[in-house]
Amino acid sequence: MKHFLYYLLTIAVFASCSRLNKATDFITNPSAKEIYKRDYNISDELFAIWEQQHELGLKDSVKIELPYGENGHFMPKSFPVYAYELDLNTGEIFDFEIFTDSLEDLVFIDFYKISEDSIQHFKKIESAEIDQKLFQYEIKSSGRYKIVIQPAIENQSDFVFKFNKKPAYFFPVADGKNRNIQSYWGATRDGGARSHEGIDIFADRGTPAIAATNGRIGFTGEKGLGGKQVWLRDTKRGQSLYYAHLDSISVASGNVKAGDTLGFVGNTGNARTTPPHLHFGIYKRGAINPLHFVQQSESFKPKIEEFSKKSTNLIINSSIANLRDKPTTSKSQILGQGKNKDTLQLLGKTGEWFHVRPKNKSASFIHQSLVAPL
Repeated sequence: MKHFLYYLLTIAVFASCSRLNKATDFITNPSAKEIYKRDYNISDELFAIWEQQHELGLKDSVKIELPYGENGHFMPKSFPVYAYELDLNTGEIFDFEIFTDSLEDLVFIDFYKISEDSIQHFKKIESAEIDQKLFQYEIKSSGRYKIVIQPAIENQSDFVFKFNKKPAYFFPVADGKNRNIQSYWGATRDGGARSHEGIDIFADRGTPAIAATNGRIGFTGEKGLGGKQVWLRDTKRGQSLYYAHLDSISVASGNVKAGDTLGFVGNTGNARTTPPHLHFGIYKRGAINPLHFVQQSESFKPKIEEFSKKSTNLIINSSIANLRDKPTTSKSQILGQGKNKDTLQLLGKTGEWFHVRPKNKSASFIHQSLVAPL
């Protein structure tokens, strides 16, 4: 009976502490890592070592192109850190997902915008919640970004990373594909007197032009160079979508949902001598390039490469081995060279390339033919 009462008391104390922590967190707004240190009783010394690895990751120069995938195995107290640079554009949604053996595995994600003046600066844009394995972020300004991924100190599991991007908007022409875009932002018009403030999407006359997002109808009618046109206000992003050269208009006013038909592709206005197409533009304190808001992206299809889970290190088995910033020989820079018998921390694998880190140095990629398990 005493044991039972002690058990109940312990549960009550734990629940009370948990409620107190949640109440305090609401006021102090601690980071996911601070919550992890507190709730898992991580010592200051161990936590400091773990945090130092994050700083090491920020110095990495590994670059990836989307879609990208990598798999590997987390080993406890091996302190791996994964950091990737990637170029992203306004209107794209960056999408990162982690798959592990267990839902209980903790992985920490920090997302940065890189600015380069005389030196490189990292501005933290967002961090994932402590139990979050799916991270999405809509890009507000084009540039170079960095994602830093760190498993919890005691994590031991297989993992798969999936990196993708997708457009923020639906494609504005029904059943349209990227190949239907045949005139781009900035193309010269009227013999160089002006430049193209949008993209032209070619399709058969009468093909539905659809709402690329939820919004409110602004102006509809026929005027100027755009001929029959519809303006759709995207209140979420504070910008207006312009549909021009329509053959006819099917909506006059009110709210619409993404996918609703606004009109039908034609060649009215100054497009009378061209094949039917939709001129699609976006305006936000002036015209902005709409391409990446609607350009469809390829999704990563996992191709999991097997490697020895018992090996946390690799050994170079060639006289000289190039360490590269990308998993390719054709579009990469050499970050350094390893020598025969040098050891490398194994982080993961993508295709025929290992993601590795020489001891306490910057991460890189090395071709599988140049190394062996240690």
